[in-house]
Amino acid sequence: MLAESPQRKLIAGGTDILVKMQHQPVVEQELLSIRKLTELKKIEKREDGTLVLGALVTFTQIANEPILQESVPALVDAAISMGGPQIRNMATLGGNVCNGATSADSASTLFVLNARLHLQSAEGKRVIPIREFYLGPGKVDLKKGEILTEIHIAPEDYRGFSGYYLKFAMRKAMDIATLGVSVACKVKDGRFDEVRIGLGVAGPTPLRCTEAEAYAQGKMMTAEVFAEIARRALTSTHARTSWRASKEYREHLVEELTQRALKVALHRAGGVYHV
Repeated sequence: MLAESPQRKLIAGGTDILVKMQHQPVVEQELLSIRKLTELKKIEKREDGTLVLGALVTFTQIANEPILQESVPALVDAAISMGGPQIRNMATLGGNVCNGATSADSASTLFVLNARLHLQSAEGKRVIPIREFYLGPGKVDLKKGEILTEIHIAPEDYRGFSGYYLKFAMRKAMDIATLGVSVACKVKDGRFDEVRIGLGVAGPTPLRCTEAEAYAQGKMMTAEVFAEIARRALTSTHARTSWRASKEYREHLVEELTQRALKVALHRAGGVYHV
């Protein structure tokens, strides 16, 4: 049906597109609902350890799924932080990604997990890393006639890692993130073996802090190292002033929240840092 009329807009939970239609000039728009495609609502762990999440998995499903609670708790953190119960019951992971918003609660964690997106159209399938999917504010590499069907997380991207997602918003409930920070880390012999840091609302798209990640590898877990990781995370950002927060305030949040998130991730891993 989408191939017949590629201009049709896909709708799943509707928590984004229906709001947009209410606040934009009314234009003729044909919606194609995929909400009842049950094959896109699965969460599974394959024999090789790959985690597979269907595009229509809701945030309530993510928050309540034992497989994800054990394997990728940061994604569960992100799901719980997203809206209120009614929104989480309706909003889908695929919709959150395909909306292209830098504030998407799932995006920074999926960046950290090196998620791969499976896209399908009448012409065939393709797989794309999530970091290549975001092209700009509200713009993603979803071609006409394509549907996001599954999100895959490879075992090497979560096994041995401890993670945490920290969202800062002006209100404590049901608010869009002023800044979102997701971290994952491996510890070996009292040092960082690997650190990954993903940020939302620190640029036009979600992003990874590659310079900070490279610096952290092999470092002792001291207060000085934490501060330097956070300082280097700032070099990857492209924060701007908006009605939600100034550029300077967002940059302050990057430094502060990166350290906080790292410490919680280490605590979850049973690690001890020296402060």
